[in-house]
Amino acid sequence: MRIVMEEAGTDYRTASERPIRTPADVRGACVGMAGGSQESFGVLCLNTKNGMIASEVVTTGIVDASLIHPREVFRVAIARNSTAIVLVHNHPSGSAVPSSEDIRITKQLVEAGKIIDIKVLDHVVITAGDEFCSMREDGLVDFS
Repeated sequence: MRIVMEEAGTDYRTASERPIRTPADVRGACVGMAGGSQESFGVLCLNTKNGMIASEVVTTGIVDASLIHPREVFRVAIARNSTAIVLVHNHPSGSAVPSSEDIRITKQLVEAGKIIDIKVLDHVVITAGDEFCSMREDGLVDFS
């Protein structure tokens, strides 16, 4: 399943014209995912210019948790020939504050990306409101 784009009818094959440069860009690209009643974890696949090649929900969980494994995340990225990815998931609770588990899995995914040479640029937590949290901007995870 693709993450719903902000503009109705936007197709991921033409979305690469719109680069993903900020957490607000991520929030805008994933607006349809933000209001879900269950936690969903998605990946934005980017090209060398940070243009979005594809966006895909990797897993949908329960109200307050979603199981995620590097295998599922990077399967999508490899299939789309991505050079970088941005992780995104929603918090149905309305709070964009990442949990300790969110931070732990992000660190694991950053390390896995280094092994296969696909850079993880950020992990953005979004909500149904306008609230979002960038783990990179908040210094919660080292993405270097």
